[in-house]
Amino acid sequence: MLSAAHDILKKQESENGTAVLLADILPTLIIKICAPFVIHKLPYGIRVLLCAVMAATSFLLVSFSSAVWMSILGVIFASFSSGLGELSFLSLTVFFTRDVLQGWGSGTGAAGVAGSFLYSGLTQIGLSPQTTLLIMLVVPVTMLISYFFLLVPPPSLPQWKSRNYVGLLKFVIPLGVVYFAEYFINQGLMELLYFPNFYLSHAEQYRWYQTLYQFGVLVSRSSLCCLKIRKLCALSLLQVVNAVLLLFAVRYQFLCSAWVVFPIVFYEGLLGGAAYVNTFYFISKETEDRQREFAMAAASVGDSLGIALAGLSAFPVHRYFCNL
Repeated sequence: MLSAAHDILKKQESENGTAVLLADILPTLIIKICAPFVIHKLPYGIRVLLCAVMAATSFLLVSFSSAVWMSILGVIFASFSSGLGELSFLSLTVFFTRDVLQGWGSGTGAAGVAGSFLYSGLTQIGLSPQTTLLIMLVVPVTMLISYFFLLVPPPSLPQWKSRNYVGLLKFVIPLGVVYFAEYFINQGLMELLYFPNFYLSHAEQYRWYQTLYQFGVLVSRSSLCCLKIRKLCALSLLQVVNAVLLLFAVRYQFLCSAWVVFPIVFYEGLLGGAAYVNTFYFISKETEDRQREFAMAAASVGDSLGIALAGLSAFPVHRYFCNL
């Protein structure tokens, strides 16, 4: 949906990349900060219905967009759907075995790869972004069918009884740092890692960076079955090292080829995905029963806050390098 929004804004001859990024990040951040304190009053079925309706609305708004404001509004609806869905499904996992976190990790990891491939594939065979979005309306419909007809719910879904922050900072801060470094790379540096004498064009190099990054996320978010990492701060530190390395690489251009960047961005995805899935696994494991549902929802603010701060930091850095 975001790729389509960028394409449609380009056709409308608008350079609103900043607006699209803010429209994508801020609603998710707002809902993750506010919702955990009040969302328990809303049944899960209603939340899933809201997510599906907002997702479908976002597709329709962007697809039939005739003005820039409609495209931006579509991105906002998608962001609200994503934020509400993430904190709701993470909270819902506490009523099942911890194995479902592995499925959640794999699913969210696969979403980045599948979404980009589906959009690229459908547009590559000649479909317009508008038609592609209309086809993808099957996604919110599938979500409703999955929840209301395929999911076997537990006997009861009790609501949380405690809304204190229950020591969440030790999880939220490392997750936020990982995502800050990760999206600082993605938003501020990745496009500038261009090698003119490479056999791939600038756009193709960037596309492969993004693809390898997404595959790294998929692999590590699917790794809970064989590897669990409790040292979340170590993952944060390694991702910061990644960001500093690529920052200096852009400034001083000491990397010799895109072949050197490819494993780095794959490794970046591995760190980000591992931080995400292990954060929620250990929250689930180490939080008391009566606090776990709230903790899973509240901790999800860490990644969104990191992404938002990375976006704010990446804009001036990207502009600085482009002006050199």
